[in-house]
Amino acid sequence: MSLKRFQRRLVRILTVLVILSIIFCLGLYAYRSFFGFTYDSFLSGQDLAAGVKADENITNIALFGLDTREGDTQSHSDCMMIVTVDNTRGKIKLISLMRDSLVNIDDHGEDKLNAAYFLGGPSLAIRTINQNFGTDITEYIAVNFEQLVEIIDALGGVEINVETTAELLELNRVIRDYGIEQGKEFAGVEQTGLQTLDGVQALCYGRIRKGGTGDDWARVERQSIVLEAMFTKVQSMGASELIGLMQKIVPYVTTSLKPTEIAPLIVGAVKDGVPTLEHTRVPLDGEWDYYGSSSQYILYDLDVAADHIHEYIYNDVFPGETPSTSSSGSSTTSTDTTNEPLGGVDYDEPPTAPATTDDTSSSDSTVDPASLAEEGGRYDPATGDYYDSDGDRYHLDESGNRVYY
Repeated sequence: MSLKRFQRRLVRILTVLVILSIIFCLGLYAYRSFFGFTYDSFLSGQDLAAGVKADENITNIALFGLDTREGDTQSHSDCMMIVTVDNTRGKIKLISLMRDSLVNIDDHGEDKLNAAYFLGGPSLAIRTINQNFGTDITEYIAVNFEQLVEIIDALGGVEINVETTAELLELNRVIRDYGIEQGKEFAGVEQTGLQTLDGVQALCYGRIRKGGTGDDWARVERQSIVLEAMFTKVQSMGASELIGLMQKIVPYVTTSLKPTEIAPLIVGAVKDGVPTLEHTRVPLDGEWDYYGSSSQYILYDLDVAADHIHEYIYNDVFPGETPSTSSSGSSTTSTDTTNEPLGGVDYDEPPTAPATTDDTSSSDSTVDPASLAEEGGRYDPATGDYYDSDGDRYHLDESGNRVYY
């Protein structure tokens, strides 16, 4: 082989290698830019007790909002949802599961639903959901509440309607407490009404449940309002803005989904346009009771709840409706529904259950004050005050209602 021929061949080989290197670098950059999330491979090979996938065009994913405090090695999943990507109907359906639901957890007996994540991480949490509600979930997405702040700030804030004075007062109390916890000072919300909330303000809005603001039932609805506001903000963005946003938010997400699974999921969801967003929760009003020595659990027929979930996911029958009344769907994008309950259930109103009240107390009985503390909370006999599971201090008025300091 002549020297010139060898040189030409060498140049071609080096050119191919350079091109391949460039492609590899571009691919690596794209992966890190668009799929730079925390990938959790632990679920691979785990027995999640998932049911048979009933429809290939429908994907169910567990969404966990984690309340992890500094120094914690385990997390409670304070927000738990089933996210359904329904490519047949062009919908994303959110089903909130009440964290205090009394369920059976493998090897741990009966406990609150949110204890499953604390006891065994996402694998046990998914297994618990599948076993108790008959679902087919094999993947999850988790976002720490601290990370949610960064995601919302990357969106430029979200539009939220702070409806009542009680909400405003409790929101600012939670913001102050969050600032003390973080060692920083954050701006409060000055007034009620529709306004742009930043990451901290929106996070705290989604966490309030005290001070006459509807307890955990209303908090579940507020969480869905924040998610809807985020979804609405994304809809208004152009292609370049969406690319920039994805680069900002993916580092704050932990998921068991691989990049090769995420891409077709996104493509399928938007192939017929931007999907509509719906939200509901189980149990439904009128189908549950409080249970336990301090009413710390929510008790309901899990089989009935499973039927609601299955009918909604696969047959598009909104829980509480019949096939004929739900045929038109519950789209939240066709009209102005700012802070309106997704799906038409008003969670800010007191739930209609329990249907019966079990009042076993008598006027001449002596009640141990410590027994009135909620699960995870405590009673301080020195001051007569209580601390709830979040560490907030309160006392009981003459009617037994909580009054927070």
